[in-house]
Amino acid sequence: MTKSLIAYYSRKGQNYVNGNIVDLPVGNTEVIAQKIQSLTGSDLFKIDTIKEYPVDYMETTRVAKEELNANARPELINTVENMDEYDVVYLGYPNWWGTFPMAVFTFLQSYDLSGKTIIPFCTHEGSGMGGLSDIKLLCPTAKLDNGIAIKGSSVHGADKVVKNWISKLSY
Repeated sequence: MTKSLIAYYSRKGQNYVNGNIVDLPVGNTEVIAQKIQSLTGSDLFKIDTIKEYPVDYMETTRVAKEELNANARPELINTVENMDEYDVVYLGYPNWWGTFPMAVFTFLQSYDLSGKTIIPFCTHEGSGMGGLSDIKLLCPTAKLDNGIAIKGSSVHGADKVVKNWISKLSY
């Protein structure tokens, strides 16, 4: 039997949605992670940094760009103790500057994901799927399955889209 993990980075609080800054009680990527869990029964792991991002959305985007430019690897709060037990890793993240937050780089480089299937899911507000080339670069011996990009403003109504996507995965 295939055992799967949903590892995701998500930012609650101030976010950009439909052209406005709004306060989200649960981040968009976390909403999708929970939908995947309800459909697959996969284990959940939240990728979270020790150093918090600023509350202000615009300040967070500035910090995120600085981290990207510096190729930073923010330190994470937790680790997956039993990564060897998983065959499949659903990898969730928001699209920040065309890729994923640097914390996801830290996560991917913390484990040997050789032979595992990585299935990306990305939330965005118009920029689409990001990070695929970085996943291939960081995890060259993992299998990359078909990912999905979901607009952040539509995550709450994305049940059917997520279900259809999962039904077409090849693992």
